[in-house]
Amino acid sequence: MPHWWPQFEFLRPWWLCALVALPVLAVGFRRSLVDLPKRQMWTSLGVRSAIVVLLILSLSGLVQVSRSNDVFVVFAMDRSLSVGDAGRQYAADFLKNATQQAAGDRWAVLPFGAVPSDFTQSLNVTSAAVGDNETAALAAAAAELGTNLQAAIDVAVAGIPAEFVPHVVLLSDGHQTDGDVMISVATGTRISTVPLATRSEPEIQVSAVNVPTQVAMDSPFNVEVVIDTNHADDVLVEVFRGDYLIKSERHAITVGENRLQFSEQIDRPTQFTARIVRPADATVSEDGTSVFRDTLLDNNSASGLVHTAGKPRVLLIDRVTEAAQALEWALTEEGILVDVRPPQAVPETLAELQDYDVVVLSNIPASDLSVQQMDVLRTFVRDVGGGLIMLGGDESFGLGGYYKTVVEDVLPVRSDFEKEKEKPALAMMLVIDKSGSMGGQKLELAKDAARGSVELLSDKDQIGVIAFDGMPHWVSEMTSASQKSTVIDRISAIELGGGTTLYPAMQEAFRALQATSSKLKHVIILTDGHSTPGDFEGIAQDMAAMRMTVSTVGLGEVDESLLRRIAEIGNGRAYFCTDATSVPQIFAKETITASKSALNEDPFLPLLARATPVLDGVDFDTAPFLLGYVVTQPKPTSEVILVHPETQDPILSWWRYGLGMSVAFTSDARNRWAADWLSWEGFNKFWAQIVRFSLKKTSDSRGMTIDIQRRGTMASVVVDALDDTGQFLNQATTKLSVVDPQLQAQTLTLTQTAPGRYAGQFEMSAPGAWNLQVTQSVAAETIHQQTRGVVVGYADELRIRQTNTALLTSIAELSGGKFEPSADAIFDPLPAESAVSAAPAWSWLLALALLLFVLDVALRRLELSRIFGTAVHRAELRL
Repeated sequence: MPHWWPQFEFLRPWWLCALVALPVLAVGFRRSLVDLPKRQMWTSLGVRSAIVVLLILSLSGLVQVSRSNDVFVVFAMDRSLSVGDAGRQYAADFLKNATQQAAGDRWAVLPFGAVPSDFTQSLNVTSAAVGDNETAALAAAAAELGTNLQAAIDVAVAGIPAEFVPHVVLLSDGHQTDGDVMISVATGTRISTVPLATRSEPEIQVSAVNVPTQVAMDSPFNVEVVIDTNHADDVLVEVFRGDYLIKSERHAITVGENRLQFSEQIDRPTQFTARIVRPADATVSEDGTSVFRDTLLDNNSASGLVHTAGKPRVLLIDRVTEAAQALEWALTEEGILVDVRPPQAVPETLAELQDYDVVVLSNIPASDLSVQQMDVLRTFVRDVGGGLIMLGGDESFGLGGYYKTVVEDVLPVRSDFEKEKEKPALAMMLVIDKSGSMGGQKLELAKDAARGSVELLSDKDQIGVIAFDGMPHWVSEMTSASQKSTVIDRISAIELGGGTTLYPAMQEAFRALQATSSKLKHVIILTDGHSTPGDFEGIAQDMAAMRMTVSTVGLGEVDESLLRRIAEIGNGRAYFCTDATSVPQIFAKETITASKSALNEDPFLPLLARATPVLDGVDFDTAPFLLGYVVTQPKPTSEVILVHPETQDPILSWWRYGLGMSVAFTSDARNRWAADWLSWEGFNKFWAQIVRFSLKKTSDSRGMTIDIQRRGTMASVVVDALDDTGQFLNQATTKLSVVDPQLQAQTLTLTQTAPGRYAGQFEMSAPGAWNLQVTQSVAAETIHQQTRGVVVGYADELRIRQTNTALLTSIAELSGGKFEPSADAIFDPLPAESAVSAAPAWSWLLALALLLFVLDVALRRLELSRIFGTAVHRAELRL
C-alpha cells in the first residue's frame, strides 16, 4: 500500500462489538407501525444505521494515521562557561551553514546551560537561514555557570511537532554538571553531536585538597593539594588550617596535574583550605609573558575536612574570660579540653562549630549573639547532636532577652512566667520612634519588640505606649497589662510619620508614670536618629528623682552621647544596635530586668528532685549554698533534676532536642552565686559529668565506613557496616541527616543494597560546608553513629577539562545519529525514517452523525413522496 494512502487505527477497538445492534435496528423497522412509503422507510433505516455506525466509530477512537519524511531539526547549543570563545564561534558558523541547506524543512535553536532557554527561532516551512548578525549574536551570548545535557535534550525533543521526523543536533563540549544525558538518549530520538572546544585562555586551578575522612588524634597524616593548569607557570601556594595560615610555598607547576603533599596532625575536626595567589615578586618572563597567568579566580581555592576522635572539647563563651577560669580549670582537670572565647567569637558557620562537642553560654545576653549565631547553635544541637549548656547570671535566660528566640526553643526552660505575688507591680512606658527613617524592617521589628514586652508583663503590671515623630502620639494610654490583646493590637497599627522630636514624648511618659501608684516605674526609649533639641538631662533627672528608670535603645546612626547621658541619669542602660533584629531581645531583657521578678538572690541549698545516674558520685549532702539564680519555668517534657527547696523553681534541668542535649543551670559557675561551690570538692565532678552527658553521642566507628561521591549536583552516600562479631550488619535502620550551608536540614533513610551495605543520594548544590551524620540502629538501639563533613567548592563548570568526545560519541552512536557531522548533511533524511502522526476523527464523525440525525427526523416526520408529488403536479400545471 502506498504510504500516501489514508490509514486508520482504533484506540478502543472493543467498542466495535456494539455493531451487533444494527440487526436489532433492522428488525425494529420491519415491525414499525409508521405509515410511510416503503422506499422512505428503507432510506430512514439506512440513515439511522449510519448514525449508529458513526457513534460507534467515535467511541472506538478512530484515528487517521499519516506518515511523513519531513525533518524538524533542533540545534541545542551549549552556552556554558566551559565552552571557549573558539567553540562558540564554531557553533554559530555551523548553525549558519546548516540552516542554509534547510530548504523546506523546519528548525529551531535551543541555547542551554544549567537549564534550557526558550526556543530562539522556530521557523515555518519557508525557513530563512541564519544571517551574519545573528551568527555574531549567538557567538557573543552570555555564558552560564552549569551544563545540563539531559534537560536540553528533553526540552528539544518535546518541542518537535509529532508530524515531523525529529533530529536533535547537540553542539557541546560534552561536560555535564547536572543530570544524566544517557537517560534522554534512550528515548529513541536521533541525536547528532558536534564537539566544541573548551576554554583555551591561561588557567590555573586548585582541583582538590585530598585528606583522610577521619584520623586518630595527634596522629600524622598527609594533606595533598592538587593543582591543574593548561600552561607552565610559577605560583604561591598557601595552606590554611581553619583560619590560620600554616604553609606558604612557591612552586613551579607544569602543564597538567601537579600534586603537593605535606604532613599534618590535629586534635580536633579541622578544615584545610589551599589557595593559589600571584607571587609578590612575579616578573615578566623572557618570552614577554608575565608569571602567574590566570583567567578565572573563583577556582583558585579548595577545601577538605578531616574528622578526629579523642578527648571531648568544650567551647565556653563568657564576656569576661577571667570569670570563666574556675569552670575551665575544673573541666580541664577532668580530661576535657576547653576553649574560652568572648561572645563575638561564637562561630557563625556549622563547619567552625564542628570542632566542639558542647557549647557553654555563661551569662551571655541574647543581644550579644547575632541571628546567624543563634541559628547555628540550634542546628548544632538539633541536627548534629551537639550539646548546649546555659548558665545563669544577671544577663542570662529571661534577663538576657532570650524570650521567643531560637535559643529559647532549644532550652528546657522558658523565660515567660507569672511573677510571685509579693513582687512589686511595674508600670512601664514604651516610647517608640516612628519617623520616616524607621521605615521597612526597623518599624516592624520595633513593633514586634513592643508586643513581646507587653506579653512578658503580669496582670497587675501597667503598660503605656507612645509613638513619636515630629510630635508625640499616644498609641495606648497607661492601662492594666491584663488588657494585653488590646494593647498589642494598637501597637500593630503604628504607622510611619515625619520628623524626630523626642523631648515632648518623654514629657508625656513622665506625666503618665507620675499618675500611677506602682513601686517600679520604667521607660524604654527606641530611636534611630537625632532628635530636635530639648532639656533631656532635666527630664531624665526629674524621672530619676521620682524613682523612675530610663533605658535607651539606639538603632543605626544616632546621637550616642545623648542617649548614653539619658540612660546614666535615669539609672538605666543604653544599647546601640547596628542590626535591627536584636531589638526584640533588648526589649525582652529590659522588661524582665525592670520587673525585678526573674532574679532571686536569697541563699539556698539546691534540692535533688529526681535521681539520675548522670550525677552518680556527686554528694549533694556536702554541697554548700548557692547565692542566687534566675527564675524560669520548666517546659512540659523536660527533666528537672535540681530545684529551689521553697519555690520549686528549676535549678538544673535538661532535655533532648533533636539529636542533641540541652541543659539549663539557672545559677552560675562564677564567684558571684557559686562562690562557695568553687571550693566544694564535688564541683569538678558535678560539671564534668554534666558536660560528658551533653556530648555528641558518637559510637565506635570501626564497624562503619562511609563513602561520599559527588557527580554534578548529586551526592551519593554508601555506608558499609559490620556488627561486633565482624559479620555484615543487615536490616539496620540507617538514617542520614544532612545540613546544608544555609542550615537547612533534611533526613533520608538509606536503602540496603547488598549485605551490610546501605546507599542513598541527595542534591548537594549550594557551595560551602555540608554536615552529614549517619545513624544506624537495630530494634531502636543505636549501633553506629558517625559525622562527616563535605566542602562544596566552586562549580564544576570552572574546571580545566578537554572536550569530552567519548560521551558525545556514545550519545550519537546509541541514538542513531552522527558524531561530528558536516553542516551540509544535517537535513538529509534517512531512508528508513518517517514520522507517524495520528489525527482523531471523533469530531468529524459526530458532526456527520448530527447532520444525519436531522435528516432522520425529517424522514420520520414527513411523507416526502406526497410533498414531491404535489410539487411535480404544480410544475406541470404551470407548463
